[in-house]
Amino acid sequence: MRVAILIGTLACLAGVGGYAAGLSQAIQLQDGKVYFAQPPRLVEAVTTLNSINVWGATYYFTLRLPENAGEPLQKVTIDQQEGGDYVRFDLKGSFAFQGTRPNQGQRLIIQDITSNQETQSVSITFDPPVKPGKTLTIALKPIQNPNTAGVYLFGVKAFPGGQKSHGQFLGFGRLHFYSDGIDSFIYPWQNPELHPDDAISL
Repeated sequence: MRVAILIGTLACLAGVGGYAAGLSQAIQLQDGKVYFAQPPRLVEAVTTLNSINVWGATYYFTLRLPENAGEPLQKVTIDQQEGGDYVRFDLKGSFAFQGTRPNQGQRLIIQDITSNQETQSVSITFDPPVKPGKTLTIALKPIQNPNTAGVYLFGVKAFPGGQKSHGQFLGFGRLHFYSDGIDSFIYPWQNPELHPDDAISL
């Protein structure tokens, strides 16, 4: 009796395990288009300098790829959706790394980085792709901060590996630029998921 119960329990657990493993697999449609089973999350978007017209800033976009993503992260696009000026980037000076801005890890190999002025977007392709369970940060170097003060929104999309991958929208990185000389300070509440009251806890 005990042996039968044990065998039944193991079979049940194996079934649950197989079901969980299935959940972590990428979703592929009949046309071959691949989706993340669980898309990455936009954790933070910050700038090192908030004054308009200044040089030497870096815009950091941090993403978290969950363990159950189902596919590695192949490409990220960052599109400027709102702002008084079009921000142009120094692509050769931009880079990416594992980890977060305060805890920078190994540099990631960027296979290709391009910009499109018509769509006001930057596209970053990784080779090899970033594995599930990793946190990565993209550091974009603007040629110059915008001339017009205000809020600038950057839409972030993530693409899994494969030739027919579907880009999934992760949210907006919100950067605020000022004309009153406020600079050399990173505002924690530029994180799209945080509020100024949460700044002390970071």
